[in-house]
Amino acid sequence: MGSLSDPEDLSALMRAARKGDDEAYRRLLLRVASWLRTVAARGLAAAGRPNADCEDIVQETLLAMHLKRDTWDESQPLQPWLRAIARHKLVDHLRRRGFTDHVDIDDHADTLAAPASAEEGSALDTRQMLARLPERQRRIVEGISIEGQSARDVGVRMGMSEGAVRVTLHRALRALADAYRKDRT
Repeated sequence: MGSLSDPEDLSALMRAARKGDDEAYRRLLLRVASWLRTVAARGLAAAGRPNADCEDIVQETLLAMHLKRDTWDESQPLQPWLRAIARHKLVDHLRRRGFTDHVDIDDHADTLAAPASAEEGSALDTRQMLARLPERQRRIVEGISIEGQSARDVGVRMGMSEGAVRVTLHRALRALADAYRKDRT
């Protein structure tokens, strides 16, 4: 599913980001987003699907990484945790688009392992974090990440351009990151 050079450095960036280092978080997001584009494009191609929704998968995965970053076990490498999130987001995307082809689980055994997490607690935390956002930002995050809509569809529904939706999504992620950091201190 693609590779990230120097997984130790990636784990160090995530550890620093979790401690409030904005520059480390920015560098982490840039490296992970680039890698995710490759992962999403390959996954869509393997499923015989067009690459048009690649960026939506990347954004959904980045949002999930952001919202669930406290579930990552710092004693483990970051890359397998990211692979699991990316795989789940790709599968979710394909299911929403009606893709039901059989995939042999043994072919992907090395990418399926995900750390156990407190899903119920993180769902509650996610709702609480989203409630802090201004309504427009919250509706965009919910539309793209929870309801599985594309940025284009959310833009049509809200009377915004796709680009404006993406900008607002990034601002919402930034606000969530700031709120998360404040809660941890």
